[in-house]
Amino acid sequence: MGNFGVWEKKSWCSASKALTQCRTQGRVVGGRRIPLFWQGYGIAAISPFSHRLAFDNLPMDIQRLRCKVNFQALVFVPHIRALGHSLVSRLRNPSGKSGALGTNYLQESIEEAGKFVVLHLRFDKDMAAHSACDFGGGKAEKLALAKYRQVIWQGRVLNSQFTDEELRNQGRCPLTPEEIGLLLAALGFDNSTRLYLASHKVYGGEARISTLRKLFPLMEDKKSLASALERAQIKGKASLLAAVDYYVSMHSDIFISASPGNMHNALVGHRTYENLKTIRPNMALLGQLFLNKSRSWSDFQQAVIEGHENRQGQIRLKKPKQSIYTYPAPDCMCHA
Repeated sequence: MGNFGVWEKKSWCSASKALTQCRTQGRVVGGRRIPLFWQGYGIAAISPFSHRLAFDNLPMDIQRLRCKVNFQALVFVPHIRALGHSLVSRLRNPSGKSGALGTNYLQESIEEAGKFVVLHLRFDKDMAAHSACDFGGGKAEKLALAKYRQVIWQGRVLNSQFTDEELRNQGRCPLTPEEIGLLLAALGFDNSTRLYLASHKVYGGEARISTLRKLFPLMEDKKSLASALERAQIKGKASLLAAVDYYVSMHSDIFISASPGNMHNALVGHRTYENLKTIRPNMALLGQLFLNKSRSWSDFQQAVIEGHENRQGQIRLKKPKQSIYTYPAPDCMCHA
């Protein structure tokens, strides 16, 4: 309780002293320091603690409170919401273009114009190196990533003990832009699909994205949608760039992530809570499919469709020790 500090106005405590002096003020009750909760509106400084709490065997009122705070109470600051809203509007109402999704996928929901898909592509140098996978760049790329891996992690990378084939069979390799493009095409998305690329820096730069862009010429991102003035508000600020992508992702018709991670987990949980469609790539299946270079396109497509029948937004119930923020059902859901 001593980590809380609550104040009503600046005259009570200056902002510069908020986290050092004000949090220690309060009344001692039963050997504990209880913060002063002033009437009216105030500000609370709370040390991070959410994931230190157990996720199991807690009163439902506590669980539901955590759900409401995480999924409803927390909102982005106004300028992030404004920019995110503008990007969503431009995606839904492109000048002179329909923005409809592919004609072979989810036919019952894609006939209207203005729908779009968000692809979260995390394929930066850190992830490529840490995965210890082979991304087709030849010996020079392998050596460069191995050197980078040694410098950053001093050899403490579990995946480096396995071969590329073993890693792919286990689904431990992030999908490249080319591979995620083939996955989307196999699921029925085509060159009429309006795609938003939620990504920061892609390992290999534009050359690596070129194949994906050829498959989906209507692909957009923050740079193509926002003006220079709008981008200036978030330029060079990774957390703000990610926040804009998160906002757009939450307002998309379909969300798909090329690899697991914090952003993936947060969005999967949030979109589950809001009952929004999310496609979860079957990483192990795709790893095996991409290893087989002789498979025909029709066989590949059939295997992809069958392997993703139950990975298109179906609710997955939380298992013991799993986070309610990634698996909000059933704790965060109403019971009939």
